[in-house]
Amino acid sequence: MNILLWSLQAVLAFLYISGGAYKVFKFDQLANHMTALPRGGWRTLGVLEILGALLLVVPAAANWMPVLTTIAAAVLALETLGLAALYARVSLKLAATNPMVWAVVMGVLAAFVAFER
Repeated sequence: MNILLWSLQAVLAFLYISGGAYKVFKFDQLANHMTALPRGGWRTLGVLEILGALLLVVPAAANWMPVLTTIAAAVLALETLGLAALYARVSLKLAATNPMVWAVVMGVLAAFVAFER
């Protein structure tokens, strides 16, 4: 189980860093595409995702306050499932191009990591 959790944490950290960087640095494109949040809201979510991704891996790897990993996973799960609800207002189509599908999967995986850690 430990190997599975470490693998999930690494994959989630990569996905959250890349998604957070997109929200922080490409927020003009995102804000034009998805008008549910203002530009500052997208930036805030991006910074939260980058910080949470770092806390998914670094504290547990360094054996320094590993409870931060659990807290970060729980916060990321709540943030991502809330974002999925926001995306669901736009489209409920089950397709790989719908960001709601990706948000639900990532949110459930983050919740699993938070529960098991």
